[in-house]
Amino acid sequence: MKTHVKALVVGGGAVGTSVAYHLARAGWRDVMLLERDELTSGSTWHAAGLLPYFNMSFATTHIHDYSIRFYKTLEEETGLNPGFAVVGNLRMAQSDARMDEYMVYAATAETCGVPFEWLTPAQIKERWPLVRTDDLKGAIFHPTDGYINPADVTQAMARGARQRGVVIERRWQVDGYEWTGSEWRVTCTRMVEKGGNLVPSDEQTVITAEHVVTATGNHAQRTARLLGLTLPAIPVEHQFIVTEPDPALVEYRKTHGEHPVLRDADAKWYVREERGGWILGPYERGAPARFEYGCPDTFRADLFPLDLDRIEAEYLSMIHRIPSSEEVGLKDDFNGPICYTPDGNPLLGPAPGLRNMWLAEGFSFGITAAGGAGEYLSQLMVEGEAAIDMASLDPRRFGGWMTTEYAMRKNEEAYEHVFILHHPDEERPACRPLRTAPAYDRQKAAGAQFGQVNGWERPNYYAPEGFDDHASRSFRRGGWWPHAVEEARAIREDAGLIDATAFTKHLVRGPGATAFLDWFTTNTLPRVGRINLTYALTGAGTTRSEYTIVRLAQDEYYLVSAGAWQDYDHDFLIKAAEDKRDAFGWIDIHDVTTQWGVFALAGPKSRDILNGIVRDAAPDTVLSNKRFPWLSMRGIELGMCPVRAIRVAYTGELGWELHHPIEMQNYLWDLLMGAGAAQGLKPVGARAQNWLRQEKSYRAFGTELGRDATPLEAGLDRFVDQGKEFHGKAAMQQTGLRTRCVTLLIDGPADADPWGREALYSGDTRVGRLTSGGYSVAFGKSIGMGYVSPDLAQVGTKLSVRMFDRLWPAEIVEDSPYDPANARIRADG
Repeated sequence: MKTHVKALVVGGGAVGTSVAYHLARAGWRDVMLLERDELTSGSTWHAAGLLPYFNMSFATTHIHDYSIRFYKTLEEETGLNPGFAVVGNLRMAQSDARMDEYMVYAATAETCGVPFEWLTPAQIKERWPLVRTDDLKGAIFHPTDGYINPADVTQAMARGARQRGVVIERRWQVDGYEWTGSEWRVTCTRMVEKGGNLVPSDEQTVITAEHVVTATGNHAQRTARLLGLTLPAIPVEHQFIVTEPDPALVEYRKTHGEHPVLRDADAKWYVREERGGWILGPYERGAPARFEYGCPDTFRADLFPLDLDRIEAEYLSMIHRIPSSEEVGLKDDFNGPICYTPDGNPLLGPAPGLRNMWLAEGFSFGITAAGGAGEYLSQLMVEGEAAIDMASLDPRRFGGWMTTEYAMRKNEEAYEHVFILHHPDEERPACRPLRTAPAYDRQKAAGAQFGQVNGWERPNYYAPEGFDDHASRSFRRGGWWPHAVEEARAIREDAGLIDATAFTKHLVRGPGATAFLDWFTTNTLPRVGRINLTYALTGAGTTRSEYTIVRLAQDEYYLVSAGAWQDYDHDFLIKAAEDKRDAFGWIDIHDVTTQWGVFALAGPKSRDILNGIVRDAAPDTVLSNKRFPWLSMRGIELGMCPVRAIRVAYTGELGWELHHPIEMQNYLWDLLMGAGAAQGLKPVGARAQNWLRQEKSYRAFGTELGRDATPLEAGLDRFVDQGKEFHGKAAMQQTGLRTRCVTLLIDGPADADPWGREALYSGDTRVGRLTSGGYSVAFGKSIGMGYVSPDLAQVGTKLSVRMFDRLWPAEIVEDSPYDPANARIRADG
């Protein structure tokens, strides 16, 4: 057995074997895979093998698409048939809302090049007469989809990996990980069978590896403990049943091909053929999380008892949809653990706080994602970045505040929501409220309807008493829309107060801080008391993070970044600073997110409001342009509250971010709302703010900004000082301009706005995609931001946006179409 490798993959299910295969295919010649039992002995063996394309995530759609295309090549390469039945995937809809969901999803599929067709109930009945269609509205059909044999595809990838030099060792369990500063020492124990169980033997060995990938599936909690991490990958029970042969199906198949995989999303199940009968797989309410503290060593290819009462409604609805199945008996049943995460996406990427440790955990659709997960993770490891932005799958998207109970309850919710309508404006209720800023109760009393970002409760909009946020959700303009319009107008005409406490905040200081940040970010560092907007790049020259940097002193900086990415930013900062301490000197970094609350006060009357409560020797001039210019920071006193005020406004109006001691937040909220009452001050939520920032063409991290575009491609040249050296500069310059970020005004439908995932067309040719969308109160029409090829990025270019079932006219406008000269932001007084 080898004792030193470049990469060690732990876990021999579909995901682990795919990672090992793709690392070898990418050129790493010294790769080993360890499996504690036999290949496929985890959730892989009892998976139904479905390959659903349907996903609202751009990155995950690419991953699923890669898997489906890759699996079709395995037999030619390895000689093993993975058992791929390309029968298609028919996703049916019983309601107009469900068809709207499919059309919103299709926007993402279209931008990724995923083929699909629309079918009417009559067309469904004509093709598949066993399916009842009288209560359907239609369906979306993926002709290239189908199902695969999980064990066969895993063994095919394993053979392909071996052919490329990967060593696969079975019956070895990892019992310890130790980082030496340059490599991992992995302690392994030989497992032997005793009385039907696997037990550790006395044989141990240590393998040293430059890189380790964990793909341990149901054993993710054990892996987390060994690594000293908190991972929200916890399995949930998933049941499916297999029927006896259906005589009507057997007769149908004498003259017809196999049915596609059928999905009745409103009934919460999938069905496919199996040896003349049917497999029914429901996603029911009440499926429990299991193994929250670790999978028992005695649990191998085992199952849980079936709970038919829990899936009775789904079973009856299958009979309703396929009437011929009513007289068919049950042949077999399965109830096994499938790993989940709170948002349903896997943990794929670097482990937080650790070097050269990579996670491939929490795959609820592991067979679907395995091929693509192996491909894109290997790109991250070998090349430094993937061809797609993987941030939405990054393990660091979940903060250190997360606990076992939170993960359990959210994973159960994610399972239950597989077939529940995925509104783009949905806010799932489990485990909420949990992280609340002090003003939460005051905001709730004012009508705040909350969303959740990194666990924080954040107002999305404000509505009158009795308003039902859940009932207002829609794939078009929901019931919340007019309230967001009023809030946006308040900021444009009077003033609005936005709670931005969820912002990530870091204090960076020390003798090496200035040299480090100058290297770490693209823009020139600000002078003391001033701020700038800047970017940290990946090694590939794309955008890794966005920061507002406030210079507090010569070697002391306050960094503000996106609230959703607190641990993601913290991990990157810490690791980058550690790498540069020898070159730059001591650097002290503290995450101070929970110490500072933030209110953003914006609007033409915002200065008047602050003038009434600011305490200064010359209160009439303290907020003037002369004493407090745009893009500067000053410590001021608002009543009894000391405030770090920053002259900047994400909405494009005169305004300040008021960073305050979080324990004084309620006092400051009351003070501001009282002082603003006569000025028309309204509390404003995140949805109106998102619309307003698009009117100013302000790029947002996670939409316009990410690891698939450089800041130059994003049109942020003014924030990149190419006269200095910074991390990623050479790669950024070598990349050139593959695409350009643009702002568009859209003449869309009267009842809908784009969500920011729609395809852009020039004539009949797809030329780009939206990354943000919404409504513009300034222009009275839809607005969006997105990427197109550089030759189409000129102001005045006429394009079309795919929204629902047709193309709508759109025109590229100048950056910052609202107040392009920034006269309102710079207004004096």
